[in-house]
Amino acid sequence: MFVIKVMGLKRTIQKCALWAVLMLASQAVSAQNEVQFSDYTRLKSYYNPAVSGTEGKLNVVAAYSMQFVGFEDAPKTMYVGADLPIFFLGPRHGAGASLMSDDVGIFKQMTLSLQYAYNVKIGKKGRLAIGVNGGLIQETIDPSGLKLTDTNDPVFQGSESKGSRVDLSAGVYFYHPKYWASLSARHLTAPLIEVGQTMLYQIDRMYYLMGGGNIRLKNSLFSLHPSFMVMTDLQNWREDVQLKVNYEYEGRSFYAGVGYSPTISTSFFLGGVFHGVGLGYSYQLYTTGVGMLNGSHEITLGYQTDLDLFKKGRNRHKSVRFL
Repeated sequence: MFVIKVMGLKRTIQKCALWAVLMLASQAVSAQNEVQFSDYTRLKSYYNPAVSGTEGKLNVVAAYSMQFVGFEDAPKTMYVGADLPIFFLGPRHGAGASLMSDDVGIFKQMTLSLQYAYNVKIGKKGRLAIGVNGGLIQETIDPSGLKLTDTNDPVFQGSESKGSRVDLSAGVYFYHPKYWASLSARHLTAPLIEVGQTMLYQIDRMYYLMGGGNIRLKNSLFSLHPSFMVMTDLQNWREDVQLKVNYEYEGRSFYAGVGYSPTISTSFFLGGVFHGVGLGYSYQLYTTGVGMLNGSHEITLGYQTDLDLFKKGRNRHKSVRFL
């Protein structure tokens, strides 16, 4: 049986290179599994289920990412998620759901997840949450577009093959009006997906450490929002740092920022929030190995509204979702 070893931080850029390795059926293949969104602060619940429901509001967020633009069969990712407090259980409980589709060449991965989080008050303004995520991953391999020299190759029979497995994640999240921190692990079960009768698709565990702040300037209309993220499968590492400047006036806000990942990329951000609706764009410019015009485009769209069903504003706290 042919085994595909999916390393979380190794994305294959060009299809031809991947196919050449795939033909070595006696060896494992390094491909991409874990998606790395540029604007990670807008998508905290994707990385950590403990974020679900922590703001006392309904949060809906969608993202679409096109990576390595200009390359044939380059990765494309779509994500939609929503979370809210479970008010009939009390303000300490939160829940969420998400759907993600990730296409890379002949590989397509669909993930449907449900989240639960429980949070408690820490100090005067802080809260600490723990959360779990249960989901179903479906992996599809469709080699119908490949031109094979051996049409009887037992690995690629020319027809679409599918397989699925249960996936689990967990995390801890601390938040305060002035700062936040997140520690989480995805794919805790390291699922091994049997795709058809000839392939096993291995997904590695991934670990994330994130944090950020909300710094008010002397001019009360402006604020700074630094943040960082470290992701690893304990073999490979990626570090990202960002700084956004936010301008807020009469319920509307605009932001711009820059991010940097050592030896990998520089990112640029632009967006705004208008009466609860947030729209953002980012461009990730790779600093090595890829041309300036072959970076990654990402669009995020979010909606947030109050769901405070308790009297006198109990258990309310300032939102940090749009840092």
